[in-house]
Amino acid sequence: MKTLKIFLALFLIAVFPYGCMVGPKYTQPEQPQADSFRYSNQPADTTKSVTTIKWSTIFNDDVLIGLIEKGIQNNYDLKIAIARLEQVQANLGMAKADLYPSFQYSGQVNTAQTFQWPSAALANMSWELDFWGKYRHQKIALQNELLATDEARKVILSNIVSNIAISYFELRDFDNQLEITVHTLESRQKAYDIINERFISGYVAELDKVQIEQQVAIAEANIPLIKRQITALENAISVLIGQVPQAIPRGKTNSELLILTEFPNSVPSALLENRPDVKRQEYLYKAAFERIGVAQAMRYPSFNISAIAGFTNIMVNDLFNDGSYIQNVGGGITGPIFNFGKNKRRVDYNRKLAEEMKFNFQKTYLTAIAEVENSLQNTAMYKEEWTARNRQVVAAQKNYDLSNARYYNGYVSYLEVLDAQRSLFEAQLSLSQLTQKQLSSMVQLYKALGGGWSF
Repeated sequence: MKTLKIFLALFLIAVFPYGCMVGPKYTQPEQPQADSFRYSNQPADTTKSVTTIKWSTIFNDDVLIGLIEKGIQNNYDLKIAIARLEQVQANLGMAKADLYPSFQYSGQVNTAQTFQWPSAALANMSWELDFWGKYRHQKIALQNELLATDEARKVILSNIVSNIAISYFELRDFDNQLEITVHTLESRQKAYDIINERFISGYVAELDKVQIEQQVAIAEANIPLIKRQITALENAISVLIGQVPQAIPRGKTNSELLILTEFPNSVPSALLENRPDVKRQEYLYKAAFERIGVAQAMRYPSFNISAIAGFTNIMVNDLFNDGSYIQNVGGGITGPIFNFGKNKRRVDYNRKLAEEMKFNFQKTYLTAIAEVENSLQNTAMYKEEWTARNRQVVAAQKNYDLSNARYYNGYVSYLEVLDAQRSLFEAQLSLSQLTQKQLSSMVQLYKALGGGWSF
């Protein structure tokens, strides 16, 4: 009965201090605020979020959607992120166990009666009471690290969607450039055949023949370059989707692809909720902040409860007799006296570490706003530039047709035709690249606003 009373008293001591936690209380740092984005062409709405738009709904190409889905299933960066998430989950489980008593058993058998230690079969319990909140702070810190790791997984998901999509647009751009170059080569080759026959017949000077021959060689040289770039992109996409490098299937051309052109435009502060990289940095700051409490708790004494029960006897044959049974419950206290400021420096270190994490959080938030501003401006400017470039291609085609007709009617030299043809070729390539950039800018805007990871 006396032992039971002692145990109950110690248990009450263990339970009561769970309201005692040393350490500062977390508050979210102030962030610079703005009512709207600078380059937004629509009013901000605090109720809308790009996270409500699933990534698969912004593309109209089943081949591209299939590549992204394959990447989500097989990408090794994502598998690594999931493995890290499971590591943190296991670590959190270990930290939670520190809040509770630990139980052990031990046994020893000695046949010699004169041996120093008797035979024994014992069970014991030890419990360090979380009087100052050291283990609770550690548990909360690990919970925030778990959330930060999950946000890191979402960052990788977002990168997979955007990287595969942008790489696919670049691949289709090179396909289009190859088609333009092959068509240009065929046109120049036909012109060379005609001019070469006219040169042999003495109707044109050798200069005309040499000039067109040079342009044929330029077009021929561009084809291997574009093919190398296509192979490199196919290999890069293969790695992104977790497969051995191989040919990538094609769907629609970039000119046929459509992307949702407008996304919900919320206020900049919504990035704190939408963007996983921003949320990750805040969770890391929270984790570092909680470890200040861990360091402060280590400056105070620790309280321990221990209990033992079992059998011990010099005679191994009498080990489990009633007279061999023993039990005991006890408590203890240990604490630092003087260690040359080590514990204080530990608190200072964790304060500065938390301050570093806070600055990282604030910097990430500002970077997120800048990325949205850049993406909003890019989408608007690429649209305007594409319109102008398209007019340039139409005019360059007409200029080439007129120059070609004027040359064969003997009004101009072939140098004018070559200049017009070169301008048309460059304008077509520029328009192809701009179409790819316009598509990519919409994906980057979707990602910058916090989309791309909700599945």
